[in-house]
Amino acid sequence: MAKLNKFAAAVMLSFGAMAVATTTVAAEKCPIETRKNQAVGQSAGKKIQRSYKAYTEGNIDEALAILLEVDAKKDFDKASVARMLGNFYADKNQLDKAYVQLKQAADLDVLGGTEHADTLKLVGIIAVQTEKFKEGIKYFNKWLAFSCKEDADIYRLLAASYSQIKDWDNALKTADKGIKASEKPNKNFYNIKVNAYYNKKQLKNAVKVLETAVQLFPSDPSFWKQLAQFYLATENYKKSLQTYDLAYKAGFIESKSDITKLSQLMSQEAPYHAAKLFEKHMKSGVIEKNEANIKMLAGFYQGAKDFRTAAKYFGQAADITKDASLYMKQGQLLTIVQRYSDAIKAFNTALKSGLKAKGKAHFELANAYLGLKQYKRAYNNAKLATSDKQVGKHAKSLIPYIKEKARINNITL
Repeated sequence: MAKLNKFAAAVMLSFGAMAVATTTVAAEKCPIETRKNQAVGQSAGKKIQRSYKAYTEGNIDEALAILLEVDAKKDFDKASVARMLGNFYADKNQLDKAYVQLKQAADLDVLGGTEHADTLKLVGIIAVQTEKFKEGIKYFNKWLAFSCKEDADIYRLLAASYSQIKDWDNALKTADKGIKASEKPNKNFYNIKVNAYYNKKQLKNAVKVLETAVQLFPSDPSFWKQLAQFYLATENYKKSLQTYDLAYKAGFIESKSDITKLSQLMSQEAPYHAAKLFEKHMKSGVIEKNEANIKMLAGFYQGAKDFRTAAKYFGQAADITKDASLYMKQGQLLTIVQRYSDAIKAFNTALKSGLKAKGKAHFELANAYLGLKQYKRAYNNAKLATSDKQVGKHAKSLIPYIKEKARINNITL
């Protein structure tokens, strides 16, 4: 809003344009150049001078009151008064009233070249700020045609307005014009283009825009993160991981969602590094230490074949929710690393926690006891597992082996 007020003030004091990158389009004769200046009538002119004097002295309400008394007859007088009223209302942040007056002045289409151009521009700006996007588009395009200028700031507002009404093609065209008209790169145009391509479901084109954006704005975290996400959406997992990793090393990846995405991508190629990264941020508090995240961390370590650490975290996740299946997972991994006593404890806890697949737990217990050479307990658990539909056959096959081991070691079953 401060920018709008400054613009209105600039119009009142100098009838100048906003300080943005502008270039004049080569043309035979531009409408702004052919527009003839006129003079207001004597009666209206005196009140306009009195009003302007009150405005410059800081008495804006008095200035408004004087102008509202004017009974203009000629179109030029009407447009001049309406334009001045519009600028005063804009200065008071009464945008609805400002819009009505300025639109009237613009639509009369009789003001001098500079005055008419500035009025068209201000109508467009207020229209956009009051979410009259189609009107904003109309008056910005009128300004472009009348002034024959390439104005980066107007192109930005115009492209954003096209986006608001979901006219993606014109948003893209206008953003490209804005990029050409800009003295230096403006990230707004690249955001508009990415958004447009996303909504047009042209994700690969969005990727191309973002690849350019990260080169132009290497210190902007949002472009790096968007690029990584769009690589992921286009199934370019390798580049997505590389981009996330670069962004992480640059300090742009800090949120729990971004850390999680990076870890998940990393787990496909470097699961141990994924586990260490995720664990680091869990210990720092960025990643919440809840059952789902601990289970994810356990999965990373399991993928890295660090079964001992994976078992530890599956156990921690199980302790939070008393999930019997997680205790089973812990026990199986402990069996792999031959920590049979700890595995037995995990399997028994699974049974106490209401595990439905009891036969499976008894089969795992049989194997763990076998590892400890406790053949009688191995035999008893194997027998309990024989009736299970999933592991029954395996349990029956295990029993002869247990018996033979018991015989060799002179153990009575």
